[in-house]
Amino acid sequence: MKLVLASNNQGKLFEMQALFAPLEKQGVTIISQSDLNVPEAPEPFKTFLENALTKARNAARHTGLPALADDAGLCVDAFNGLPGVDTAYYATQFGLPKGDDNNVRALLDQMKNITNRRAALVSTLVAVRTPDDPEPLVAVGRAVGEITKERIGAGGFGFDPVLFIPEISKTFAQLLPEEKNARSHRGQAARLMVELIRRNWL
Repeated sequence: MKLVLASNNQGKLFEMQALFAPLEKQGVTIISQSDLNVPEAPEPFKTFLENALTKARNAARHTGLPALADDAGLCVDAFNGLPGVDTAYYATQFGLPKGDDNNVRALLDQMKNITNRRAALVSTLVAVRTPDDPEPLVAVGRAVGEITKERIGAGGFGFDPVLFIPEISKTFAQLLPEEKNARSHRGQAARLMVELIRRNWL
């Protein structure tokens, strides 16, 4: 079975390829939507679930193959859960160009006088067999931590350098890829999704 990953984010694709590798032993071939010239789907919704479902349906519609999509973001307690689904565009609210580096810069600037630094990285994965699949598979992962006062670590992408995980006293950017995948929001969601696909589709 071929399964299309509905993302063009290279950091995310690298992680997802590793996380879904266990399915390859059962005959599942993971393909990036960029390899099939699938256009980006609009993401007009306010929840991770709705946006992930839209992206999965878009990839399935353009390829005729089952598709898997992730919508993820940072939810900051002090901002009532924002930036949430707008995480990728966070910096643009403050006149900065879109990009991971500027997103981190904007977040640290906005939080410099805030004492409640609790936040979570959230990942929602949705898989569909067809664009009109009435029974999409859904898996959610949540990694809770605290926003640091400065960047720590050089690995990962996105907000990894500023999400400190108290249980291990490190940010995600300080972890090796396999260590991060074992604890991250996307790693949690992917392990659940692998089991859902095995149980329901294979």
